[in-house]
Amino acid sequence: MTDAAHMKQAVENYMKAVSTVDLDMIREIYADNATVEDPVGTPPHEGIEAIVTFYGAMKGMGVQLQLTGNVRCTGNAAAFPFQAKVGPITMEIIDVFEFNDQGKVVSMRAYWGPENRF
Repeated sequence: MTDAAHMKQAVENYMKAVSTVDLDMIREIYADNATVEDPVGTPPHEGIEAIVTFYGAMKGMGVQLQLTGNVRCTGNAAAFPFQAKVGPITMEIIDVFEFNDQGKVVSMRAYWGPENRF
């Protein structure tokens, strides 16, 4: 099982990786067989190449992520609230990461909808 300190560090790394579109860091965070469902209810991006392509599409958009509360860890999962700023749009999001025994994220689910934009 992955400990809370590792999960919190992975979340910090994620905030930085997405904000800087650091695809190498994205590869370090996610397992090869991971899935990303962003937002929940949409078809998931499956496998590391699809995930890297998903985040790579953010290049040049100026996406900036910032935690807005504490990371909550339990078992092999971490949930965290944050804001994503893209130009004039700010979105409030909660992500849930599930980790494998190697400490890599195997599932990311992002909870947000139109009512979370301002």
